[in-house]
Amino acid sequence: MAILVAADFASDEWAAWWPCLEAALPGEQVVRDRSACRTDEIEIALVANPPPGALQGLSSLKLIQSLWAGVDKLLADPTVPAGVPLARMVDPAMNLLMAETALWAVLSLQRGFFGYATQQRERRWKPHAPARAGDLTVAVLGLGQMGSCAARVLAAHGYRVLGWSTRGAGLDGVATHAGATALPQVLAQAQIVVNLLPLTAATVGLFNADTLAHMPRGSALVNLARGAHVVDADLLAALASGQVALAVLDVFHTEPLPADHAFWSHPQITVLPHVAAPTDPRSAALVVAANVRALREGRAVSHCVDRARGY
Repeated sequence: MAILVAADFASDEWAAWWPCLEAALPGEQVVRDRSACRTDEIEIALVANPPPGALQGLSSLKLIQSLWAGVDKLLADPTVPAGVPLARMVDPAMNLLMAETALWAVLSLQRGFFGYATQQRERRWKPHAPARAGDLTVAVLGLGQMGSCAARVLAAHGYRVLGWSTRGAGLDGVATHAGATALPQVLAQAQIVVNLLPLTAATVGLFNADTLAHMPRGSALVNLARGAHVVDADLLAALASGQVALAVLDVFHTEPLPADHAFWSHPQITVLPHVAAPTDPRSAALVVAANVRALREGRAVSHCVDRARGY
């Protein structure tokens, strides 16, 4: 039985992924083209932004394994078979990458490094008194694999960390809160808000004028989750009014970010090209292989998505 890789990869991405998948899946027939085998032989699909319809007509399909952490695009595609288990990518290496990016952003905000970058462009030499990590409260929204890892790393570096999730999660060393009614209270205490929530119907547009108004005046937003979490116009208005002082954005409604978008040249926004936690084929292929073995051996597959919840 075969494994189909349905991915919108550029040539360099295929060059990185293919040898890792082949090495991790010895003895498996792994194909990039459905025509390389009979469609009824394909039991597993490894997917990364697959073209619409790429998984239709696969009568023997038993598992869809995402090569990305986010699955919102897959859940929004009506051509993805609804009755087939869908597993998301949960890779400890990716979790650490995300935590490192969150720490970099928070540390840069704490120490004023983004301001020094502006001063460099202006050829202006002006030291500022640094804040201590313990002087700052950081709210981490989303306490899944990546959010929990980021919260623990930030707490270990001395920040007062508040964690918030929709359904509740306990985390040693982090004061956790849950539910919509608790969110305004969490935001109101945080000088820096790090968003690592999954994108669901309930979290689309979460950072709007009302939500941003709950944050302390002059606070900062770090969005490392999905662009659709932020209402762009409301964030720009909050930056203009001083309600939000700075924003670090890794994700956007349209990617690549259009050349004429206001975020590119905004003096209070740092733009990253969706690089906070890229999938590393070397470790991700091993995660894939573990789920393939579980399926072959009749064991439970890890990190299956609850389609009703959206993650």
